[in-house]
Amino acid sequence: MKSSPPPPPYFAISPDAAMKIVESPVTTKDFENIANACFRGRSDLRSRGIDTRGEKKLRLFSTWEITRYLIPVATAHFRRVLRQNPALPQGRSEVEGGSKWFSMDEVLTLRQFFAAEGSKAKEYLPYRPKSLPAKIVTVASFKGGVGKTSTTAHLAMSAALDGYKVLAIDLDSQGSMTSMFNGYVDDEWGTVFPLLARHYAEHLRRENKKRSDRGDPPIPLDDTLSEALKKNAQSLIQKTHWPNIDLIGAQLDLYWTEFQIPVWRMGSRTWKLWDALSEILAQDSILTEYDIIFLDTPPALGYLTINGLAAADIVLVPTGANFLEFDSTGRFFDMLHSTFASIEDAENVAARALGAEELQFEWDAVCALLTRYDKNQQSEMANLIQSYLPETLLPYRQDFTALIGQAGEQVSGIYEADYRDFNRETYIRGRATFDETYAAFKRLLLGSWRRDEVAMESSKE
Repeated sequence: MKSSPPPPPYFAISPDAAMKIVESPVTTKDFENIANACFRGRSDLRSRGIDTRGEKKLRLFSTWEITRYLIPVATAHFRRVLRQNPALPQGRSEVEGGSKWFSMDEVLTLRQFFAAEGSKAKEYLPYRPKSLPAKIVTVASFKGGVGKTSTTAHLAMSAALDGYKVLAIDLDSQGSMTSMFNGYVDDEWGTVFPLLARHYAEHLRRENKKRSDRGDPPIPLDDTLSEALKKNAQSLIQKTHWPNIDLIGAQLDLYWTEFQIPVWRMGSRTWKLWDALSEILAQDSILTEYDIIFLDTPPALGYLTINGLAAADIVLVPTGANFLEFDSTGRFFDMLHSTFASIEDAENVAARALGAEELQFEWDAVCALLTRYDKNQQSEMANLIQSYLPETLLPYRQDFTALIGQAGEQVSGIYEADYRDFNRETYIRGRATFDETYAAFKRLLLGSWRRDEVAMESSKE
């Protein structure tokens, strides 16, 4: 008798077990430790001599896919439930008597039905503490070509398939993630730029109130800042072809932000530029409207990346399993340490003088992720990197497969590929690498949420 395949790795993850992975928050000091570990690894490796926009529509999902990957229910039972509940989406067949296919909206409806009427022992809806805000996940790297945008977009799609409501924010002026989600932005006013400008303008208004109280003349708000005060995050959000993924897009004009932010900072040295994005998202209730917010950052540690990292609960740093990318990753963590430590030092001089609470950045988890991995050629290097970063590098290595390559060429995600265009085993292997990546990420997500939930419950006792 042929045994049934095992369930996907992201089913039945225990929040309590996951919490053990994220037992202690990550601090700025940890960036230094990671950078030093990479430096030691680089030195050792050197000693070894190793040195287009159109309408986009999300495809349909078959009964096989739904019961294999999306809703933990046996195929026979799934079909029986549909027959017994004709008001539910019944799907459509391309040929008479053929397989039934469902839209993503219909999948979400079915998921809600099973959650309400099905076995309480099954995980029909993903774990999400209702009393806690969304988690912000930032994917960042110095190096281009390591799969940063692809990883961000695929994690967003994985989370959407898992039932979460997702917001993707593109902070990279190249706009690659915007293209993957078929977004379009006319100019910088459709990006996060007006949100950062508004944060500065609101800061100036507070400062001008203090200046007025002292009898000093106000700092005038120019037309850009005045216009930004009229914008909120909701006005920038675009719907995508995924019913539970929304987007704040990017385009080339967003790069102007990198020049404008230091000008604003010089205009008011008390403006906390690194808090701009996180505070605006909270102020505009975005953290309650979504479950997970994914930020795709530029391949540089500029002001947009600093905002993305400062806003993050979880930081993922993709890297390839070769010397140059490992070297770049080490330098990236070194720069993270220098940047955030310098912010802390500068802010805490004033805080100590005033007897105020000192600033300390914290993250739920910061992990590196091996991407575009070729086990036939890179296993030795990957094992070495793992030995240098045993606690920082996620244990799963994201393989590069033909399915991933084809999806990239089509500016789409592997979850958007129709498995009928491939041998089914090829499809299963191709998507398995991102399923495993999502499972590794989901453990961090659930563990950090559960830790917050436990802390909140303990504070009430």
